[in-house]
Amino acid sequence: MKKLLILTLVLLNIKSVHAQQDAQFSQYMFNGLYINPAYAGYKEQANIHSFYRSQWTGFEGAPQTMSVAGDMVLENGNVGLGLLLSNDFTGAQSNFSAYANYSYRLQVGESEFSRLSFGLAAGFVQQGIDGDKLTANDFDQYVPLGKPTETFPDARAGIFYSTPTMFAGFSADNLLASHFQAENHSKSILLPKINRHYYLTAGVIFPINDDVKFKPTILFKDDRQTFTNVDINAFVFLYERFWVGAFYRSAIELYKKPHLDEGLQKKNGLGVIGDFFVNDNLRLGYAFDYSLSNIRSYSYGSHEISISFALGPRRREGPVCYF
Repeated sequence: MKKLLILTLVLLNIKSVHAQQDAQFSQYMFNGLYINPAYAGYKEQANIHSFYRSQWTGFEGAPQTMSVAGDMVLENGNVGLGLLLSNDFTGAQSNFSAYANYSYRLQVGESEFSRLSFGLAAGFVQQGIDGDKLTANDFDQYVPLGKPTETFPDARAGIFYSTPTMFAGFSADNLLASHFQAENHSKSILLPKINRHYYLTAGVIFPINDDVKFKPTILFKDDRQTFTNVDINAFVFLYERFWVGAFYRSAIELYKKPHLDEGLQKKNGLGVIGDFFVNDNLRLGYAFDYSLSNIRSYSYGSHEISISFALGPRRREGPVCYF
């Protein structure tokens, strides 16, 4: 029964090969390097951030994602460097990616804390399928033997603008992997199509008083194949120590896509996020997602934990955005 359910999830993923397949996570606002290479160096110090996400808890073969991102800024403040590693599992499918990130940061306006950054990332994407997790029948000619993989070079690009009280960014990934996969004419029907993804995000901080700040953020994610995903978040920052907030996630038809199946369900959900500064160098975060789609009857929600380490002092003192 377990293998049957895993196979079912895989086949559902195959059926939606035009759907977004980039890993989803809720705490993107605490380290933008996951979606934008131009974020590298933003925090003005060396920083390592990691997270683990278990989605749709209760399902066998449900998505699980692990990622580690590290970045730093060079002494002159104009260059940021970063490294991003990510591993994602859904049923018998796996997806591993690695990127080296570079950003060039320009001071904009009179404030030394306002920056316009341009970022590039180069790396690779490796897709795999574990045939041992699948139970093949006589007609299952596409179920592979062993654990075949495909590896493609890839690139990301982005732009990021920030001040002490706001940020905005636009980025795109899978710029090369989508092309090389198409050129390779993969024969494995069990490996999903790699689509380019586009991210548009923004946020702002409103000081309420010396101890409380309010921060709304928004993220649009689109792959030009299915509905646009939008995350709307609202947080309060308490006593320079705690982030507490909630979010609503939904799929919307932001613009007309003639090829889109009208029968597709628009997934949506809501959740809560907490982030705590244990000390000046250590942060712990947790997010819980509850699906509002039909899957809610079979799942215990999604859980995501994160750990962040700041290595050494900031390159310069002054106001920060707390993002």
